[in-house]
Amino acid sequence: MPLAHRLQRNTYADYVAVEQTSSSKHEFFDGQIYAMAGGSEEHSALAAEVLRALGNAIGDRPCRTHTSDLRIYVEAAGLATFPDGAVICGPLQQHGASPKATALNPLVLVEVTSDSSEEYDTGLKFEHYRSIPTLRDYVVVSHRERRITVHFRDDDEQWHTTVALAGGEVSVSSIAAHLRVDEIYRGSSIQSSS
Repeated sequence: MPLAHRLQRNTYADYVAVEQTSSSKHEFFDGQIYAMAGGSEEHSALAAEVLRALGNAIGDRPCRTHTSDLRIYVEAAGLATFPDGAVICGPLQQHGASPKATALNPLVLVEVTSDSSEEYDTGLKFEHYRSIPTLRDYVVVSHRERRITVHFRDDDEQWHTTVALAGGEVSVSSIAAHLRVDEIYRGSSIQSSS
């Protein structure tokens, strides 16, 4: 296959067409459509535990937790992606050019890392997520050790980071949630770092 053909850029409309006919999920960025790998049982359980804790903290407030079935569109980056979890408060702002269930206004995003996604989740993807005006907290759950990292935006629009290891807890301040590492990793085979 000629190099020029392999590097063919897709439009967002091409991506939408693929998503509407595919049984698997895809991410769109910089004219490329990327098939998303399926997660492991461990990955799924960690994401579910975080969403349970966030949902419990929300209580009766007008916010909802969402699984990886909700697509997030990052307008500043032109990125369409499926984070492992999200919290949206108030009405979901739908991205008009996307299939249904594509939000523009997450308050909290959650990613559980994997061997294939860790560098992206903690690097370039985080840079893109930071450009979402409504985003206040980005929760990253490690697949390597019992560690939860929360990147949060303060009232002056500055980003900060807190980390909790086994036995500790970290706050998701935008919804007054506390994630206890031992509870999130309950039943997990992932060990603490030495």
